Amino acid sequence: MFIIVTYDVDVKRIDKVRKTLRKYLNWVQNSVFEGEISISNLAKCKAELEKIIEENDSIYFYELKSPYAVTKTVIGEDKNVTDNFL
Repeated sequence: MFIIVTYDVDVKRIDKVRKTLRKYLNWVQNSVFEGEISISNLAKCKAELEKIIEENDSIYFYELKSPYAVTKTVIGEDKNVTDNFL
């Protein structure tokens, strides 16, 4: 499935959340990730993130059946980072 993830977490946890998401998805913009992911990897990713975040943090997962069902338009520099390096 294709997924878009956005997050709003305390600055103390941003690096941990970002590193976790980069293992599974492409970092496209500050606090935004996207990419293809299997159901099992999505479950692993969510479990890892649940161990990091605290009460006032939030992470949104938008699941799409196909990346072709969405049109993405970028105004300005496309910061789609496709590497998975930490």
